[in-house]
Amino acid sequence: MKIAFITPGFSADESDWCIPVLLNLVREMAREHEIHVFTLRYPHRQSRYSVHGAAVHAFGGAARAGMSRFPLLAHALTAMRAEARRRPFDVVHGFWADEPGFLAALAGRVLRIPAIVSLMGGELVGFPELGYGGQLSTINWILTRLAIRSSTKITVGSHYFGAIARPSIPDEKLHELPLGVDAQHFHPHAQPTSLFPADKVNLLHVASLVPIKDQATLLHAFALSSHEFPEIHLYLAGEGPLRPTLEQLANDLEISSRITFHGSVSHDHLPDYYRAADLCVLSSRFESQGMVVLEAAACGVTTVGTAVGILPELVPAELLAPVGAAESLARAISRLAGDSARRKEAGREIYARVRGEFSLEKTVARLLDLYQSRYV
Repeated sequence: MKIAFITPGFSADESDWCIPVLLNLVREMAREHEIHVFTLRYPHRQSRYSVHGAAVHAFGGAARAGMSRFPLLAHALTAMRAEARRRPFDVVHGFWADEPGFLAALAGRVLRIPAIVSLMGGELVGFPELGYGGQLSTINWILTRLAIRSSTKITVGSHYFGAIARPSIPDEKLHELPLGVDAQHFHPHAQPTSLFPADKVNLLHVASLVPIKDQATLLHAFALSSHEFPEIHLYLAGEGPLRPTLEQLANDLEISSRITFHGSVSHDHLPDYYRAADLCVLSSRFESQGMVVLEAAACGVTTVGTAVGILPELVPAELLAPVGAAESLARAISRLAGDSARRKEAGREIYARVRGEFSLEKTVARLLDLYQSRYV
C-alpha cells in the first residue's frame, strides 16, 4: 500500500524521538509499505528526507498561528497532490484531529481515498483553568469538527476517550484502536541496574511537569502514603514549567528528602527507569490513551492512578482514583506499596495483557485491517 501520514511533528532523523509512538509506527509500517509522512510544524525547516525507509515531507510551520496556518495547510495539500500524481495513495491518516485531521479529511476528498483521523490528545476537551484542550481555540474547534464530519473513520486510543468522543461521532464511524508499545525497546529482560536503591519501595512518575498531569495531587497523595510507608521514595522523570512550584510544594509538605526530580529523561533510557521501579503512578486529569502506562507494563511494572486514558482497562478499580482526589490516590498507592508479592503479581498480569493485546505489531495489523476494508 501507499499510505500518507499527516502529523504536527515528526523525527528529524532516526535518533530524534520527537513523537516516539509515531516513529515506531512508521518504522514498522515502512518495512512492507510505501509510507509518506507529511509533517506540518516540526522539524523547523522545509525539506524532504528519509527515516527508516519512509519519505518525510517537512513544511517547517513552527509557530504559525491564527489564519497564517492556512497557507501552511494549502502548501501541504499541494505537495500531497503532487506525490499522488506520481503514484496514487491508498489511504491518508491524520494524527490529531485539528490541523492534521482537517488536512487528512480534505485530502481524502480531493484524492478520492479513505481518510482516517486519530484523536490523539485533547481535541475534544477544554480545561480553561489548566490552559489545556483543543476546545479552548475557536480555530482548532472548527478544524476538529470539520475533520470529524468529513473523514471516513475516527480512531481513539481507549474506552475512556471513546466515551468522550461518542456523543459527537456516529458509532459506525468510531473505532477504538490504541497505539501499541514497542516491546523490543520496552521489556523486563535486562541486567539489574542500581538506578534506584534496592532497600526502598521505588515509585516512578513519567510525565511533563505541566498542569494537566497534576503532579500537585500526586505530591499530596505521596505525602499521605509516606506516613504509612516511610520506606517509599518517589522519582519524577520529566521536565516542565511547574518544576519550581512542585519543588516548593514538596518542601512545604516536608517530603523533599523522599522525592527525586530527574528532569528530562531520553526515550532511549526510559526502559531502565521503568525496570528499576516497583510501582508507577499516574496523576493526570486527562489522557487520551497514556503510553507511559503501556511502556511500564511492557517492562513488567504496573501502574496505579487516576481513572483516565487506558489505565481503567488494565488495572482493577481499587487501584484507580478520581481525578484530583489525593486521598483516593494515596489509598491506591498504599494497596501495593506495602505488599511486594501483590506488586509482582500485578506486574506479571499487566505485562501479559499488554504483550498480548497492546503491542506495536497488534497496532500495525489493526491499522492495515482498517485501511484495507475500503470504506468508500
